[in-house]
Amino acid sequence: MNTVIIDGLSFTLPLFIMAIGGIYSERSGITNLALEGLQGFGAFIGAFVAVMLAGNFSANSQVPYYMAILFAVIGGMAYASIHALLCIKFKANQVISGVVINILAMALTAFLTKQVNKVVFGAPSDKFVLGVSARWTVPVLSDIPILGAVFTNIYPFEVIIVVIVVIAWYLLYQTKYGLYLRACGENPHAVDAAGIDVAKIRFLAVLMSGALSGLAGISFAYSISANFSSAIYVGYGYLAIAALIFGNWKIFPTLGACLLFGFARSGGYRIVQILQMPSSYSDLVMILPYALTLLLLIFFSKHNRAPRALGEIYDKGKR
Repeated sequence: MNTVIIDGLSFTLPLFIMAIGGIYSERSGITNLALEGLQGFGAFIGAFVAVMLAGNFSANSQVPYYMAILFAVIGGMAYASIHALLCIKFKANQVISGVVINILAMALTAFLTKQVNKVVFGAPSDKFVLGVSARWTVPVLSDIPILGAVFTNIYPFEVIIVVIVVIAWYLLYQTKYGLYLRACGENPHAVDAAGIDVAKIRFLAVLMSGALSGLAGISFAYSISANFSSAIYVGYGYLAIAALIFGNWKIFPTLGACLLFGFARSGGYRIVQILQMPSSYSDLVMILPYALTLLLLIFFSKHNRAPRALGEIYDKGKR
């Protein structure tokens, strides 16, 4: 049971922080199918910085790890600016923009990873080897039956994500910016009439989604395989989108969906191990979160209400 909880949380929290990024973007009125591409490009930038710095520090140093997180956030934010410019400045179709950004990120990160490895390291590989990050166990609390697993073998990114979740919740629900952002997704003309720059609010929201997706991407890279490759994050962006839809574009209900997906994944792997099934069944377990997504959206999506102005191109002259 402890293994299911530990592994489930290490998958749930990055998925959750990426979903929060999607909530920020979509509550502002910008449809964001680009989460997958944002996390991939952000993770690529972070992993690139980590491997370039690794030779300057000892094998046990955690400096490359934290620099990877920082630059993954910056990289995701920079890549998100493309989606923001296309959708807000040039008024492109938001769905098409998101899909194109995903496809571009997949191809671009795969190409750049191979080129960097070939030119810098002399080994034409499609992966960056990141190594394993340090993990913490909280004394006393980790000894609590079942619940203690939450405080056992914690990745540093899990603590960072929890702190950012609290900040993101406060910013969205307890500040003027959060009020303006939510209003932009419901009635942008009213926001404009109040003298607030709708484009600026939306642009910042999309950048936020890129920053949080980049953090999620590098977290997956360190926790899932200790490597970066363009293949490790395939599908997770869409899973985050499904989670926020199931959570009705609200932060804490979205957490419930992410926990469900995370424990379905880790629980499935544990069942395969207990039953001593062939390793090929581990690949089959990968479909469990997606199967749950399909079922949840079929039965519960009719009760969800998206922001009224979601996906609509804002035109100041339109009333």
